[in-house]
Amino acid sequence: MTVFVVTWNLNKERSNYDAARRAFVQHLDRYESIKDQGLESVRWISTTWTPDQVTDDLRTKLDANDRLFVCQVARGNHQGWLSQQVWDWINARI
Repeated sequence: MTVFVVTWNLNKERSNYDAARRAFVQHLDRYESIKDQGLESVRWISTTWTPDQVTDDLRTKLDANDRLFVCQVARGNHQGWLSQQVWDWINARI
């Protein structure tokens, strides 16, 4: 399994922003994942898929005005200020 950091921004000007955000997060919840309470639109996911496959899958819930970034997290090449629970989850999977 590989750990990816996924971050997104949905266009708030759309009339159905709340429903679109819920649909996107529900779609994202299909993956084994964890979030840090201090980062609203960031998740770490664990999957056997490639970054392209994850991106293609998640884009099905986005429109042209939204943004998405998917990046693999590698052992020894990550750092930050997160809750210990998130760090433990990430480090157990990479």
